[in-house]
Amino acid sequence: MAKKTKKTKKTGEQHSTGRFFTGRLEITRSGMGFLVMEGDSQDVLIKRDNIRNALNGDEVKVEVIKLSRGGGRAEGKVVEVLRRKQTEFSGRVDVHPHFAFLITDSDKMPLDIFIPLHLLGEAKNGDHAVAKIVEWTGKTKNPVGEIVSILTNETRNEIAMQGILMENGFPLTFPDEVLEEAARYPEGVDSAEVKKRRDMRDTLTFTIDPVDAKDFDDAISYKVLKGGVYEIGVHIADVSHYIEKDSVLDKEAYHRATSVYLPDRVLPMLPERLSNELCSLRPNEDKYTFSAVFQVTKEGKVKDYWLGRTIIHSRRRFTYEEVQEIIEGAEGDLKEEILLVNELSQNLRKARFKKGAINFSSQEVRFKLDEKGKPIGIVVKESKEAHQLIEELMLLANRTVAEYVSGKTVKDKPVPFPYRVHDQPDEEKLKVFMMFAGKYGHKFNLSSPDSIARSFNEMLKLVQGKPEQHVLESLGIRTMAKAVYTTENIGHYGLGFENYCHFTSPIRRYPDVLVHRILQECLDADIHPVKHLEQQCRHCSDQERRAMEAERAANKYKQVEFMMDHVGEEFEAVVSGVSGFGFWAETVDHKCEGMVSMTDLNTIDDFELKEGEYALLGRHTGIRFGVGDKVKIQVAAANLDKRQLDYSILEAPQGAKAGRGDTRGMERQPYKPERPKGGAGRKKDPKRKK
Repeated sequence: MAKKTKKTKKTGEQHSTGRFFTGRLEITRSGMGFLVMEGDSQDVLIKRDNIRNALNGDEVKVEVIKLSRGGGRAEGKVVEVLRRKQTEFSGRVDVHPHFAFLITDSDKMPLDIFIPLHLLGEAKNGDHAVAKIVEWTGKTKNPVGEIVSILTNETRNEIAMQGILMENGFPLTFPDEVLEEAARYPEGVDSAEVKKRRDMRDTLTFTIDPVDAKDFDDAISYKVLKGGVYEIGVHIADVSHYIEKDSVLDKEAYHRATSVYLPDRVLPMLPERLSNELCSLRPNEDKYTFSAVFQVTKEGKVKDYWLGRTIIHSRRRFTYEEVQEIIEGAEGDLKEEILLVNELSQNLRKARFKKGAINFSSQEVRFKLDEKGKPIGIVVKESKEAHQLIEELMLLANRTVAEYVSGKTVKDKPVPFPYRVHDQPDEEKLKVFMMFAGKYGHKFNLSSPDSIARSFNEMLKLVQGKPEQHVLESLGIRTMAKAVYTTENIGHYGLGFENYCHFTSPIRRYPDVLVHRILQECLDADIHPVKHLEQQCRHCSDQERRAMEAERAANKYKQVEFMMDHVGEEFEAVVSGVSGFGFWAETVDHKCEGMVSMTDLNTIDDFELKEGEYALLGRHTGIRFGVGDKVKIQVAAANLDKRQLDYSILEAPQGAKAGRGDTRGMERQPYKPERPKGGAGRKKDPKRKK
């Protein structure tokens, strides 16, 4: 494919007083703030007194009050909070005769929340509760809040999971007016609406989802046509039929923008009345869908396609495990149909990689939880053909919809559309990675984006099953840009698509709802460009990032909770990251990551960071801890409140025990240091991104 590079908008590196900028506020532990803006603009420094009533992560408007000179930063002051990252906080209720306060748990909220007695609800002094900020103009020192729920009798896990969601700005409940609007939609289908749709209820249709899925976004249908051609339908829940544009339900869905998946729960984008009932493609029920129906050969060549609204009737709900067993030879329902659709999907997959898609493999870590939510086991799952069957058909539908809309115009201009794009790898990161991969004998051709993709695939193919596979895959992924939503279509580099969007999951992603609406307007030839669509794309990308941060935090919490029962035990691990103050190690069996601090390593040698080698190197012993190296660790400490694991090193991967003199000529063998007592303190590396 012809690769296009995204041009980021520069907001200026030299600032003059009186200029205003918007961006995201980041507050350091010292209380100093920085305005982080898009593009290549230099961040603006905001001193503590000029942050006013803004909080970490808020979108703010800042006035520059001091110019940047001599390489220094411009300074500014917050003049307006445009959007708060977090409006709900948990803490302890402190009741006084005429007012109350919520003493917050979060270190990201430096002030207590003032609670008027009429907004206290049923909360009593000493209760653990959640308060929502209802007013904070900056003229008052403390924000004014309302108690929205009481957590006193909740479990520690419940408080922790709710806290993680609130930290990332996700509301725990739906407003009453949203629930009331969702409740007004009737059950079943309307005969008048059915007549407007392509009726596919007689076509064999089924779903394939995780065993614990509650909402079913997508279904596939199968029909044999003449001449070795098959009709494969990709049917997606027609959420846009229910959510009227600019309704309270629509505004709430946009505000959330995504569902959030934690180890023990899902915080849905839509109320359960829609997500689990009306929109969910449950078996043996007529459902409204938006469909991409393909005429395709067994070899995966698409002869023709149709896009539009349909009505379907799913005959069977499969789990991935059931389908995988059939693919591997077991008997089961619709075996012939599943095997043929799988063969077709695998051919689509081969063609995609042949055209330049990068074949990174993926693993999914799932926790086995008891009835109280405590992890009692960890299962590492890999993508198998059952997952790929669905994945390839969804990719085909997403790409086809984007290609169709990209060819449409309004007033001789392309139709504004929320594309899902993925930029080319960062050049500097790629050069560092290329040098590292070269140590394993892999060469990269940097002459073009296509040649880079081919080099990645060549490397990924050669390392399958080798010890260095995990490290090269994980470091390779880190060189990649992040996929985002935008109206500026630069293509999707990782997938090798010139046009791509998200069409297939409107129950859990708001951009898919936007795609459905715009697609229908294109089909009707009645296009009304969405105002501020790029702003909506940025919001959805931000919410996706916050959801990922919440999911990572919740997974880390469960890792720490699991390892609390294993403090003092020894595990095989792999170095997963390095920094100037230690390295991270991930246990082989459980994928639980903890830190071996420099304090712990100093019992062996003085280590220095070799960034280009992704390694720490002992100055005197030559002992080296590099990403991908196998080590033996002991669990030193597990701090659930801070969600952190501290490991002690028991065995180095290479090097020799030596004094501070010349180590040349010494036999290189595993080195076992003396075990330090207690857990090593862990500091967070602000530069490290997983």
